[in-house]
Amino acid sequence: MTMPRAQRIKILIVLGMMSLLTALSGSSTNLAMPKISADFMISSSAATWIVSIGLITTSVLLVMLGHIGDLVSKNLVFLIGEMVFIVGSSLTGIAPTYLTILAGRVIQAVGSAMIMANSMGIVSQYFPDANRAEALAVISMFVSVGSISGPAFGGILITWASWRWIYLFNVPVGLLIVFAGMRLLPLRRPATGEIKQVWGNANWTGQNLFTGGMILTFASGYWLQQPTQHLLGFLILAGGAILTLLAFVQDQRAKSPWIAPALMHNPDYLISVSVLLIVMLVNSVSNILLPFYLQSYGGISAFESGLLMMLQSVVMLMITPFAGRLADHWNRYYLTILGLLVLIVSQVGYAFYPAKLSMAHIIWPIVLNGAGMALFLSPNNALTMGAVDASVSGVAGSLNSLARTIGMTIGISFGATLLFAQLPGVTRISPQSGAPFLHALAFVFWLATIVSVVGLIIVIFRTIRSRRTKASVQ
Repeated sequence: MTMPRAQRIKILIVLGMMSLLTALSGSSTNLAMPKISADFMISSSAATWIVSIGLITTSVLLVMLGHIGDLVSKNLVFLIGEMVFIVGSSLTGIAPTYLTILAGRVIQAVGSAMIMANSMGIVSQYFPDANRAEALAVISMFVSVGSISGPAFGGILITWASWRWIYLFNVPVGLLIVFAGMRLLPLRRPATGEIKQVWGNANWTGQNLFTGGMILTFASGYWLQQPTQHLLGFLILAGGAILTLLAFVQDQRAKSPWIAPALMHNPDYLISVSVLLIVMLVNSVSNILLPFYLQSYGGISAFESGLLMMLQSVVMLMITPFAGRLADHWNRYYLTILGLLVLIVSQVGYAFYPAKLSMAHIIWPIVLNGAGMALFLSPNNALTMGAVDASVSGVAGSLNSLARTIGMTIGISFGATLLFAQLPGVTRISPQSGAPFLHALAFVFWLATIVSVVGLIIVIFRTIRSRRTKASVQ
């Protein structure tokens, strides 16, 4: 779409600011879990559901909302999502009970899904391929700023005020972004009955199968953590996986599929979103487990823990602009390989975290984790969106976000599940958890290392495949 450069930049800032706000809320929530656990007298494993339930909700809705954005208006769905996110943040901030927090997080996640499902499609709509990686890198920079600010800002609020302000802060700032978005984003008014027709023709059978599959898959973590109910947990996990697979099969045979068949038959696109899922899974394991190591086991404050964890995002913020520029002027495939190599080394570093907290040992894996993510994400996002036609950019972007979110959800849910499954009878991590906790932590990070190696193999295969394709064309 032809548009003055100045307006495109302003739209990019609106998209980036909303990405910053959602990242700020997410990274602060990770840090707040030990405090929320103590305030509501719930177990550490139960507290992880405050994060997981939001990610599960987002995963369930992403593809549907991206498809609706393609059919109706990406900009409209994005702006409504901003308002829903604000409502969910308000409810979470004033929640009097644990269950109310979960309800608020679900509403917040619905808004996040509407935002995430259409952000990349909006970028693809207004920025040509020659500048797309740089534009997507700018969005990644805003996410990095939010992730940087989250631990430090959340740590200050938790230490000196209340964890509730992590969510209430979103309300006034979110309203300002909504106002700016309404002024800048061109809005097409849907024709009479258009939304009703889209809604009525939608493939609700596939959506319901997918929703059930996602819920069962991630709910299985509760039973897998119980020493006597592993078999039931595995059966529920298998049932969820089967339902999820059936949802994709059914969708491709439906009259009005959520996912364009062209995407499901596009190997370049599918490889890119698959490896993104793997990378986000690995990254999320450290995000969910480090607060328990640093605060609950190590005994340092939420503020100090936040400063340490924000190093990952600081590094991402520093490297992402260069990675985005390199991705537009150099080989995007080689950059993703380099990013995976660095990520693997960081996971090995986490696996060797010591019994006695040592800054020299703690910091370098966090720094390398951020560098690996920065080197991987910008080129991979550009490869993903460059592999699809503009007519399906909304659902393509939402499926990419789905892979990202499912990866995060698996990393958080099963990272916590694998940790606590090795610690029967332990409800809260403490300095007294000792060697069993450290062994369990190392085991989870060694598994993350293996998964990272699988991702590396995939990106090497993608690079070789691309070179062979170019050679055959020539």
